[in-house]
Amino acid sequence: SPGSLFATEAMRAAGLLLAWALLRPAATQQCHPAGPGGVLRFTDTHAEIRVPALHRVPSSLDPLYGLVRRCLDLIQQNPLPTELLRAALNDPSSVRTSQVVQYELGYVVCAAVALLFTVAVPVAGMCFCYCRGRRRCGGRLRAHRRSLGCRRHCLLACLSLTSLVILTSVVCAFVTSQRVKAQMEPGLGAVPATLRTLRQHITNIPQGVQMVVDQFEVPRQQIISDLGGLSRSVGLSIHTQLKAMTYAALADLQDRAGDLQTSLHHLQILDKTARALASARAELEPALRERRRRVVALLDDPRCTSCASVLGRAQGLELGADYSKVPSVEKVLKALAGLPRSDFAEMIRQGNGTFNSIPELAVERMAQVIQDLRDEMARMAEKVQSIANSFPLPDYTQPVSEALVKAEDRSQPYLREVERFERYRWIAGTVLCSIILLILACNIIGMALGAYGLSKREDPSDYECRGEAGAKFLLVGVGLAFLFSWLLILLVFATFLVGGNIQTLVCRNWVNQEIYKFIDTPGNLPPSMNVTRQLNLRRDSNLSATYRECKSGAGLWEVLQLDRSYDLNEHLKSPKYTADFQKRLGDFTAHLGDVRLLRSEGRQDLETFAHSGVDEVDYGRFQEEMKNPVVQTSIPGLARSLEGLQKMQRNSTVAGRLAAEAQALWQMQNSTVQSQEALVAKLGESVQFLSHLAPHLQERVKTTLANTASVEARLPVHAQQILRQEIGCFTRKELRYFTQYLNWVGQTLREDVASCQPLATALDNGRVILCDRIADPWNAFWFSLGCCTFFLIPNIIFAIRLTKHFRPIRNRLM
Repeated sequence: SPGSLFATEAMRAAGLLLAWALLRPAATQQCHPAGPGGVLRFTDTHAEIRVPALHRVPSSLDPLYGLVRRCLDLIQQNPLPTELLRAALNDPSSVRTSQVVQYELGYVVCAAVALLFTVAVPVAGMCFCYCRGRRRCGGRLRAHRRSLGCRRHCLLACLSLTSLVILTSVVCAFVTSQRVKAQMEPGLGAVPATLRTLRQHITNIPQGVQMVVDQFEVPRQQIISDLGGLSRSVGLSIHTQLKAMTYAALADLQDRAGDLQTSLHHLQILDKTARALASARAELEPALRERRRRVVALLDDPRCTSCASVLGRAQGLELGADYSKVPSVEKVLKALAGLPRSDFAEMIRQGNGTFNSIPELAVERMAQVIQDLRDEMARMAEKVQSIANSFPLPDYTQPVSEALVKAEDRSQPYLREVERFERYRWIAGTVLCSIILLILACNIIGMALGAYGLSKREDPSDYECRGEAGAKFLLVGVGLAFLFSWLLILLVFATFLVGGNIQTLVCRNWVNQEIYKFIDTPGNLPPSMNVTRQLNLRRDSNLSATYRECKSGAGLWEVLQLDRSYDLNEHLKSPKYTADFQKRLGDFTAHLGDVRLLRSEGRQDLETFAHSGVDEVDYGRFQEEMKNPVVQTSIPGLARSLEGLQKMQRNSTVAGRLAAEAQALWQMQNSTVQSQEALVAKLGESVQFLSHLAPHLQERVKTTLANTASVEARLPVHAQQILRQEIGCFTRKELRYFTQYLNWVGQTLREDVASCQPLATALDNGRVILCDRIADPWNAFWFSLGCCTFFLIPNIIFAIRLTKHFRPIRNRLM
């Protein structure tokens, strides 16, 4: 129908406009976002020679450690003795005792207290033994008083409290002593292990750098894999983005070719049918005239009954439509003679096939550049190898390795001595702590037996064996305290002197980095201990600066003294390796959109069709003539009327003639008129098609030719734009792989393979092991043992005083 045809054309025009709108921004279309596969995974090849960082582990004894450190800060308030240490290291004979005493004044006072305790307690013990031998000490009460019960309870409470304090202290001493023993062995073993790990780290730097360089195989394989699908991906992208426009143009062209074929067919029908109708009319006219005369004469016969009613219709039995008057289409047919000269179906099939072969064409056209890029990847691997070849460290780390070997060798004897003395300390501490526990056991048994004996004694002057046994247990504890207190105070002072100085002289100044400042100050160390020279550090650097740089993740090449500077960032610039790769992709061009949709003879056929005059024919004349019937009066109706009259006639002759005339009319209708009506119907279909096509023919053909020419012209341009876009996206994607690799190389070299961070980590680990894991429990040990020792004095006093209450009173006072 005309409405559906117009709607179809409107939809096709809209489709072309949409395709054009979608195609225009193709040059600025964004690249596809990189998925998870765009992140490269590299192998960690240097993990086995790292120095693990140690940290202070929170402990339930931390409050005790803090208390001990505050006590030591009160005992030793002097800062790091810079002048004294300088003199001791450079000229030991120049060190005066007064300087040492002045700095260690707090420890000297503690030594005096320890000496006084060491002398006074055994002397007091001997005096007690002498008095006890004279029965003047630890005897019996002479009289019973009412206040004795209160005094006894007070002494029991004080001795119990003192015993509880001693018990708590000795438990802490046991725990801290065991912790020192547990930490000492791995701590001492960590020193040579760390030195060996550092030396291995430095020695394996060339192999580590080569391993890092070898990891270039990861991005190289990924890029080669991507190159394998680049050409087909480009071709598919061009095909996908341009197919809407191309298919729409081919469909429009196919419609115009169909219009040409169909129009030519209908024009031929129109001409042929109009001629046939004119010829048939000429043949029908005499027969129809003769038939009218005969029917009119019959109906006008007086013998014909009731025939007057049909006479008027018989007289109107004349020809209707005259198709000799309609316009001729011979001129149009002559203009279209021989058309179509082109095989539009084959032309469209070839254009469609050429366009659909763009992916395969892209593979063929890009084969050489893909091979060139693969070769470029091999050359790029050689350039990356220059990172390892130009890495300068192997020539400058020898002094560091030698210093580490020397430090490891020299540390072994001292570490063995420390381990031996630690074993002696642990044995002595365990024995003395066990003696303290024995004293506490005597206290507990003595108080228990004494209190039980008192509860069973009815008369204070009566003898009670359990009370006497309790008193003797208390005196045994007193004797043990007098006997071993001097050994306790000596062990306390020895461990205090060592642990306290480690804490105040070393750990405290290590934490605030005063030790590093002392080492960095020229003249403080003798020339043989020049750390900067031994470690081959930069001339403008020192230990503090090197420690900070290493702590922040600097590379060894940044802190060592190199004859020439080495800039890693310069070696890791991506353009240094990817310039040729980018240039080859940037310079590549290929003509992938040369698709011929309409050849010149096809275009000429459509132009001839548009100017053939199809739109100039007056199809209205055909439609007006088709409104007229072939015969003015309906022959079937007239025939049926005659048949009806036949039945009414009395005269058989008239009836016979009416039947004959009716039969003749039916024969004319079936043989001649019906065939002409069929030709009119056929003519009407062609007229309807051509009348709806003609007004828009030239515009449609013009639009089709313009669209086809435009698509043919735009296809190469947009195909080139899409090619550049896809290559640009591919280049950026592959450069991201390069960037990932080079960033990983820089990070791995700085933080792992050639990092000086292990040096800072080793120093921090040394502080954690010495100060946090050994010195803290060591100092807590002597502090706890010292509490036990000093609380033995009130323990002795309370125990001696309490023994009198467990023995019978000599005189009873009423």
